[in-house]
Amino acid sequence: MPLSAVFHTSSLQKQVAALSDAFAIAGEFLHCDVINSGHINMTFRATYRKPDGTTRRYIFQRVNDAVFPCPRDVMHNVEKVTNHIRWKMFRVLKTPFRQTLNLYSARGGRKYLEIPGSGFWRCYNCIENTHTFDVADHPRQAYEAARAFGAFQQLLCDMNPEDIHETIPFFHHTRRRFDHLEKAAAADSHGRLNTCRKELDFIRRRERYVDVLLDLQERGELPVRIVHNDTKINNVMLDRETDKAVCVIDLDTVMPGSVLYDFGDMVRTMTSPAAEDEENLDKTFLRMPMFEAVVKGYLEASREFITPQEVSKLAFSGLLITLETGIRFLTDYLEGDVYFKTKKERHNLHRARTQLRLVESMEEQMPEMEECVRKCFQTVNG
Repeated sequence: MPLSAVFHTSSLQKQVAALSDAFAIAGEFLHCDVINSGHINMTFRATYRKPDGTTRRYIFQRVNDAVFPCPRDVMHNVEKVTNHIRWKMFRVLKTPFRQTLNLYSARGGRKYLEIPGSGFWRCYNCIENTHTFDVADHPRQAYEAARAFGAFQQLLCDMNPEDIHETIPFFHHTRRRFDHLEKAAAADSHGRLNTCRKELDFIRRRERYVDVLLDLQERGELPVRIVHNDTKINNVMLDRETDKAVCVIDLDTVMPGSVLYDFGDMVRTMTSPAAEDEENLDKTFLRMPMFEAVVKGYLEASREFITPQEVSKLAFSGLLITLETGIRFLTDYLEGDVYFKTKKERHNLHRARTQLRLVESMEEQMPEMEECVRKCFQTVNG
């Protein structure tokens, strides 16, 4: 039976089992589990029994072509980046035992499989004996995750940004995000505007923030680098026993950009004790010990390439990216939840409210945040 027919007529377990032959996975398929932690792609972890009786797991993932309209470009980027990191580890840094994210080849030698009617599929190695967190429970976790993302940027700093496609144009163009929100509010296509006027007014009062980094980029004061663009703490695999960083994952948004956007998203996702969709806003605030851990971890890994201008905007970038994310959630809410997956009524509105409360907390603590960056930078550069 053709693979496309399997995907249209069979159960999930049979669909994933059918991918085994397409990706030449050795062993007997046992079962698969759905991984629900991401907002965008469909992800499955499949277990196989090898001929020697041991088991091995693999990650199968369907690229969301509604979010990524050019999935071939996404796969080009992921393959380029994973190959460069693996080469850097083995040939330059001489650390062959460090775990890296690797793509498996499908039929014909490509690193993806296109199934008519079912999209683009890929297969990764499963990084074993690791776990992830949606919220940092201890500064050590935040430190390790931030250090991992800084090291990720360090590994790619000698790679030409022109070799990487821009898979989501203007992804961190905060002005365009702001203007898109205004258009969504004006259209009010789903009749939701009256439920979020307070949040919309909050954002409008902070319009002065949206162009700060864009103006620096326009003047050439911020270098263009290859960056991750989705530096949530749950995109770093941590060793299950030690909580040390093992591997950075979820590379679909790797694009040319500014390291400040990566750092800002670390601050957004690692410093608050609350989940991204927490409805009790009293639980949402920036924890300075977590912020200090993020700054230390990141600067220790990035000190060889980061510029003084970039350092000067680290604290502000946390506020900006948190505001931008709130804008994105509110826009999606107004447009009918077409981008982010939702699990409950007004899910994207709750997400937006959490981000905006965190913006308030950062505004209140911005002088302390900036002083923390200054001291950490001095310490790291001794």
